[in-house]
Amino acid sequence: MNSDFCIKEDRNICGVISALNSDYYKRYAQINMAPKSVDANGVLFESDAATPDLALGSRPIQQADSQPKQLVWRNIILFTYLHLAAIYGGYLFLFSAKWQTDIFAYILYLMSGLGITAGAHRLWAHKSYKAKWPLRLILVIFNTLAFQDSAIDWARDHRMHHKYSETDADPHNATRGFFFSHIGWLLVRKHPELKRKGKGLDLSDLYADPILRFQKKYYLILMPLACFVLPTVIPVYMWGESWLNAFFVAALFRYTVILNVTWLVNSAAHKWGDKPYDRSIQPSENISVSIFALGEGFHNYHHTFPWDYKTAELGNNRLNFTTNFINLFAKIGWAYDMKTVSDEIVRSRVRRTGDGSHHLWGWGDKDHAQDEVDAAIRINPKDD
Repeated sequence: MNSDFCIKEDRNICGVISALNSDYYKRYAQINMAPKSVDANGVLFESDAATPDLALGSRPIQQADSQPKQLVWRNIILFTYLHLAAIYGGYLFLFSAKWQTDIFAYILYLMSGLGITAGAHRLWAHKSYKAKWPLRLILVIFNTLAFQDSAIDWARDHRMHHKYSETDADPHNATRGFFFSHIGWLLVRKHPELKRKGKGLDLSDLYADPILRFQKKYYLILMPLACFVLPTVIPVYMWGESWLNAFFVAALFRYTVILNVTWLVNSAAHKWGDKPYDRSIQPSENISVSIFALGEGFHNYHHTFPWDYKTAELGNNRLNFTTNFINLFAKIGWAYDMKTVSDEIVRSRVRRTGDGSHHLWGWGDKDHAQDEVDAAIRINPKDD
């Protein structure tokens, strides 16, 4: 619902791009792309890293100016109604809707969540893996169901969030407080610094994808159908649900829940949790957020190594539904070229910049307590 964020320059370009094919746009982008900004405050892609353990060359800063915020009353009114309607929808979910409708709403929750996590986030914003067109089509349908702007706009905002993390060019700068980073950033005008530095962001890879261009071009038609109309109509005609229950449970309640879960990654996961990989940044390892956000709460790791398709160190897959989803499609060849980080790099980064909260690497680690070693059960031991 933050479509007004698309900066003026983007709107002008978008109108031209929709009629262009991929090859022509690449040439267009090379000629017209704004100069690349050099004052990044976070790593976006692995090519941005400057140290052997894949960090920036300088310590990240965390700042926000005191510029007065300009309220956007249209958004305030819409979000207020949405949350009131969601409370009512939650009541109907518990006490009125048919069990089929409740399950349907949960399935839509998972689908729309994956449209953000596996699609807009890991695939398109970070390019952490590649996907063949059938998987990209599935993910763009899921993403449209999520109604958090088109995948191109979502990825653009998120790239700004990583490249200029915790500064005025970060759309949901967490240094402005929990409420701002959760929902407040959608209730005020965008900071001028965000628009200024946004001109230097390269989005040519996103506009080169015809599936993404199609979604963006027809978003105002596709989004209402996917997010509100079909989730309401299907329960009514498939299992005789009432229009009231279908609309408030499968559409509004489900939509508001996935919105807030996504926002928790920006707010709660930037405020509470350990920082085993980089103590100099705000993003933290928040298990609670990971459970609801399909694996997106391992946020200190993610901001340390944002191109890792798992967004977490290997071993956290039990709480990483999105990673398992990608791995499933990797088995049939629809997901491929998944990027990750070696154990050696992770070890090096933990030792240099971590806060000391990292779990044991394994048996015999120097931090392994002797009482745990003595208490361990060893089956069929052999002399070394």
